[in-house]
Amino acid sequence: METHELIKWGLIIGIPLLVLILYKFILRVFAGVVIVPEDRIGLVTKKFVLFGKQQLPEGRIVATDGEAGFQAQTLPPGMYFGKWIWQYDITFQPFIIIPTGQLGLILAKDGAELETGSILGRKVNCDSYQDAVAFLKNGGRKGRQTAIIAPGSYRINTFLFSVEMTDMTSIPDNAVGVVTTQEGKPLEEGQIAGKIIEGHNKFQDVDIFMNNGGYKGLQEQVILAGTYFLNPWFTKVEMVSMTEIAIGHVGVVISYVGGEGVDLSGIEFKHGNIVAKGSKGVWAEPLGPGKYPINPFIMKVELVPTTNLVLNWANARSESHQLDKHLSTITVRSKDGFPFNLDVSQIIHIPTTEAPKVIARFGNMNNLVSQVLEPTIGNYFRNSAQDSDVIAFLGTRKERQESARMHIGKVLDQYNVNGVDTLIGDIVPPESLMKTLTDRKIAEEQKVTYETEMKAQETRQTLEKETAIADIQKEIVKADQGVLIAERIADASVKKATGEANSVRLQSTAEADRLRLLANGDAEKIRVLAKANAEQIELLAKANAEQISLTGNAEAERILAIGKSNAESYKLSVEAMGGNNFTQLKVMEAIGAQNIKIMPDILIGGGGDGANGPISGLLGLKLLEEIAKKKDAEQQN
Repeated sequence: METHELIKWGLIIGIPLLVLILYKFILRVFAGVVIVPEDRIGLVTKKFVLFGKQQLPEGRIVATDGEAGFQAQTLPPGMYFGKWIWQYDITFQPFIIIPTGQLGLILAKDGAELETGSILGRKVNCDSYQDAVAFLKNGGRKGRQTAIIAPGSYRINTFLFSVEMTDMTSIPDNAVGVVTTQEGKPLEEGQIAGKIIEGHNKFQDVDIFMNNGGYKGLQEQVILAGTYFLNPWFTKVEMVSMTEIAIGHVGVVISYVGGEGVDLSGIEFKHGNIVAKGSKGVWAEPLGPGKYPINPFIMKVELVPTTNLVLNWANARSESHQLDKHLSTITVRSKDGFPFNLDVSQIIHIPTTEAPKVIARFGNMNNLVSQVLEPTIGNYFRNSAQDSDVIAFLGTRKERQESARMHIGKVLDQYNVNGVDTLIGDIVPPESLMKTLTDRKIAEEQKVTYETEMKAQETRQTLEKETAIADIQKEIVKADQGVLIAERIADASVKKATGEANSVRLQSTAEADRLRLLANGDAEKIRVLAKANAEQIELLAKANAEQISLTGNAEAERILAIGKSNAESYKLSVEAMGGNNFTQLKVMEAIGAQNIKIMPDILIGGGGDGANGPISGLLGLKLLEEIAKKKDAEQQN
């Protein structure tokens, strides 16, 4: 009994528990029920068909009308009846999830054949490829699809579609995306890029691009910084830097696309067409400083400096623009056959309005330098050097620099370039010639130095002469005044002597003779001494000799004048007194002036006592001598 109860209760509890555990299997086997979880879809494979069309159309692999095989219709999450296990095979497939930052590319395994020449199937109305039946019935084509699916969750039938995930296209700042399309119309004859098509949202809507007549290949239109849903099966994007035009420059655009424009350069310009913006050729309007999203595969921007540009013909110097990096020091040969090196700097300026003409003529700035500036300047200085020897070339550097500026300026005007200035730098003559020139220059400088020193000595002599004259000027004046006074005194004496003519004539005549002799002797003595001193001083310094000469002459003139005055006075005295009387007078004056003793201190006479007279005199003389010796001894003590 107990065993029976246990079995009973086991069945009561076990059967519902088993049914609860195996309900899906039971329902699937006995009721044909399929329960699709909420995060799955059911992919249906039909094993056979009881009634109706049995086989799929030729070339098809997915059934849309109940044929046996893979079914286009999927089972969304939910419960479905009649899906008998012996007729239907249900596969649960997770949702297709496209994460943020990526996009989904669709490859259809079934559908109509692609059009001839096409590599992508056009977009059809199929709820982002979640409705496989609509895709097939609306003309969807097998293969890669133009449309993409954005980030999100999708119920996609993987029997029909394969989904490949790829990153979104990102264009960084200061960059440009150059687009090449894999689908579209062939490019027109003579074109290298497809024309700009409107409405396709930067190539993100492939079907609008193709419906509006988009071309296959390189595109004129570029995409700027940002993130884009671009189908990499349709577009290939190459990132390039934006074109930057620095301050002090303009950008001349050379366009390889566009229509044939009207030439705006004028009749006189015969070196290429300059066209309006948007046409093929060199644009007449250059781009100013800034950044531009230029497609470098269809346009070329040549930078042209609009500030003064310095180009150096020198081995050891080059400017930052590097246009003169291939220029070197110019080697020239002079008229006398000496080679020497010459450094030259040329300053040019290209006006903004002339920049397109320069580019149209030469293509770029490097060609301008190599084709015009380099041969023009090099040949000018070579020709100029052949007309002169090295020394003359060095001596006329300033004139040759000015001539070069004018000549080169006229030549550059023909090429729409302004020649601002031409500067001659270092001139390096041959070393041997340079030594000769240096020696000559040193000799010339020494000559100048000697001449300067000689002039300084002459100036010093003149100064000393003038100083000596100034120093003796006082004596000269004094002498002149003495002469004048003497003349006045002589005049007075003459007048006085006239009144005393008889008595003075004799005295004057005698005195005049004596003084004349004395004056002549003194004058001769002074003259001889002055001459000797002058010769001695002349050897030492010409200036001192001149001073002594002037001093001697002045003194001689003074003495001569005094002598003449005295002589005249003596002459008048002699005439007044008589010659003998005047002579006796002067003799007596001389005896008195020199204290000459006329009477002896001891007189020995012969009178008186005849025996003792002479003896007394001798004794007296002896006594005087003793007294004199005693006085000398006392003075010495």
